Amino acid sequence: MHRGWMKIDHDLALALRLADAAGDAIRPYFRSPLSAERKSDATPVTVADRAAEEAMRRILKAEVPRDGIVGEEFGTEAGSSNRCWVLDPIDGTVSFMAGRPIFGTLIALLVEGWPVLGIIDQPILGERWIGAAGKPTTFNGQEVRTRPCRELSDAMLATTGPQYFNDHEGDHFMALAARTDHRRMMMGGDCYNYGLLASGQIDVVCEAGLKLHDWAALVPIVEGAGGTMCDWNGEPLNADSEGQVLAIGDPARLEDVVAALACHH
Repeated sequence: MHRGWMKIDHDLALALRLADAAGDAIRPYFRSPLSAERKSDATPVTVADRAAEEAMRRILKAEVPRDGIVGEEFGTEAGSSNRCWVLDPIDGTVSFMAGRPIFGTLIALLVEGWPVLGIIDQPILGERWIGAAGKPTTFNGQEVRTRPCRELSDAMLATTGPQYFNDHEGDHFMALAARTDHRRMMMGGDCYNYGLLASGQIDVVCEAGLKLHDWAALVPIVEGAGGTMCDWNGEPLNADSEGQVLAIGDPARLEDVVAALACHH
């Protein structure tokens, strides 16, 4: 067993405290008349984002001061250990601002660059997916599994939205969509879709433009439920990945999905 994983239960307890603290910071602002600014990349950000990340960073600095931190709002702080916590306080800010409770707080622990622990926390509905190396994924304490998908044409496909693909990526996405059960295609959802995939409700999630803090927490959750995550070429995700991300509930469909993405006219 990897030496860095021996502490997984201790790390899990710490991660759950981070999720609780983030939720406490976020809830007062949900569906309240808060003012959203715009970051330099023009995505809306709210006081809730920053309050939640600050709350999580305070706990990490007190408990594991040697670990690195990568957060969406406050950037990277290098650590002196081989461990790094990756935080996205509100993944799905647009949903949050619209009052849709399908955003989530994402918390990941990377050991030597690999995600070994991940949490998706939905603080309004009180829903929490937890994935950890060597453990089955749980949803609110119950083990969950992805579902089998016999044919790509049966697959329910989800993506956050067409606006996140460039024209080239959009063409490839539509080629994939055409081979799935596109009448049931889901738009919107951000991290929530990956939780639903882990729980066996969705078959494939396809996205582009994701950063480390958008996907790191999702890998242990999807894989611990029997699914697979990779880039559009079927390669494992790492910190240098370009942000084209696939989650596939039934790994038997991996080649079909990659082949469908690759061929567009």
